[in-house]
Amino acid sequence: MKADSKPEIITTEDGSHTIYLPELGEHYHSVHGAIQESEHIFIKCGLRTCYADSLNILEAGFGTGLNAFLTAIEASLQKKRIHYTAIEKYPLSGSVTGKLNYKEFFPDGYSFLFDMIHSAQWNRVEIITDYFNLNKVECDLAEYETVEKFDLIYFDAFGPDKQPEMWTDEIFRKISEMSSRGGILVTYSAKGNVRRSLKGAGFDVSLLPGPPGKRHIIRAVKI
Repeated sequence: MKADSKPEIITTEDGSHTIYLPELGEHYHSVHGAIQESEHIFIKCGLRTCYADSLNILEAGFGTGLNAFLTAIEASLQKKRIHYTAIEKYPLSGSVTGKLNYKEFFPDGYSFLFDMIHSAQWNRVEIITDYFNLNKVECDLAEYETVEKFDLIYFDAFGPDKQPEMWTDEIFRKISEMSSRGGILVTYSAKGNVRRSLKGAGFDVSLLPGPPGKRHIIRAVKI
């Protein structure tokens, strides 16, 4: 997202909000349903396929914080300890995220997590719950360096046609180097060049059924 973008809040078909960037002509989530898309791709096809009691998760594209919010809820439900690192070059302002309606969908003791996730300071580890800690990193993924190995990667950058620099062979090699053996990557894109880049970076790539409005998604496992 460009620094001078003026985000617009849009209601998707499942009633949950997403953000539209006129300058890019791009939405942060599927207009068919933001929450149902994130739950399907990142929780159902990602987190729920990881059986370890403790996980290191990397998110490429923090965006609205929806994926982190859903993951924090799932961590509490499953009693699974999660260290969550989110990379975002252009964080949204609180004046925008404060208007998003995701909390309305999770009123039973979990809505506070959304506020805690957004009030957490950037570039430091913050304890959100006993099961979920968060490190929001403000930087370009291409410049991010760490010695950590990640068990699960949520690859949620803008689409390859809008943000091609995020979908290169070099980026996926970098992701591969940061992935533990058997680590899983999930993303909404199912483009052939994305599958080829992941295979070239050492992943075993599968196509899975997508959420409403999306035929397939990618789930890749580090070999």
